[in-house]
Amino acid sequence: MKDLELIRELSNANGAPGFENEVLKKIMSNNETVFNYEKDSTQNLYLYLKDNYKQDEPSILLDAHSDEVAFMVQSIKKNGMIKVLPLGNVVPNNATAQKMRILTNSGLYVKGIVASKPIHFMKADEIDKNITVDDLMVDVGASSRDEVMNDYQIEVGAPVVPDVEFEYFEEHDIMMGKAFDNRLGCACVVETMKKIADEKMNFNVVGGIAAQEEVGTRGAKVTSNRVKPKIAIVFEGTPADDNFKEEDEAQSVLKRGPQIRIRDRSMISNPALVSFAKNVAKDLDIPVQLAVRKGGGTNGGEIHLSNLGVPTIVLGVPVRYVHTSNGISTLTDFRNCVNLAVGIIKEFNNKGLDSLN
Repeated sequence: MKDLELIRELSNANGAPGFENEVLKKIMSNNETVFNYEKDSTQNLYLYLKDNYKQDEPSILLDAHSDEVAFMVQSIKKNGMIKVLPLGNVVPNNATAQKMRILTNSGLYVKGIVASKPIHFMKADEIDKNITVDDLMVDVGASSRDEVMNDYQIEVGAPVVPDVEFEYFEEHDIMMGKAFDNRLGCACVVETMKKIADEKMNFNVVGGIAAQEEVGTRGAKVTSNRVKPKIAIVFEGTPADDNFKEEDEAQSVLKRGPQIRIRDRSMISNPALVSFAKNVAKDLDIPVQLAVRKGGGTNGGEIHLSNLGVPTIVLGVPVRYVHTSNGISTLTDFRNCVNLAVGIIKEFNNKGLDSLN
């Protein structure tokens, strides 16, 4: 199960926004015989099929973002506590008592715990009080600012990521780990391109692993303008809602296939492309879930407005508890997402990229 091992490696990799290089190295260490790789100054990674790329042909862009919701060291207090700020949207209460990894000046990660006040020392009005971003501090076990800086070699600006190891429970087809938003998307890009590597196509398929999505979809501004795609497929680890919404309202349910996102705060998906994808899913007997979301956003928001407009669709692998330290997803949903993308690409190869017009 090579795809599962890829997911494991990418999930375990440290990749705070702006510090995604470890994720890119994991991708580039796989399938060197299949891909040519390029990086830009924003830490975006581009994947080109070695034997299936022509400079002057139009392209389908397969997008995913490499960063995860994380934190950054803001300051170090005299008593050795490390104040942090979120990189991406988090609920502060979800972070308390969680283990973290902090990058040191030597390039290694040290472990700490997000501080939480023991209930023994709380006043009555503190017990049910929500903490704020300003309350977030990480404890590495030090007792002074000098110890943190000199012995631990931690300084202001260091990235902080959850300390979580990937696990797969085959009996129930359950994956648990961190950063499924959006390392599952990154793995979708790789696996989709591998499956179409030997296809004879009259267009290019280019992977764009974009940086800094969680802090403003910044990398996609660059990738979309560099690739200039004719069509774009955005892969996401999309928030699952099956454990807190009624069944008739849930639109991202584990084990019911990939989500086709029709609307969120950043984009209304191209209706013709949505219809195209639904027909492919029906023909291939791939279950899909249609979603109209009040909030949220993806790199699709940047891509669909680039280069005078790009028909764009978002395919999501349902993930419970995104933007926290731990997520739950399924390998079956991941594989169905890849198979749907492969089917879409092959159908475009049969009908042509202009078939949406």
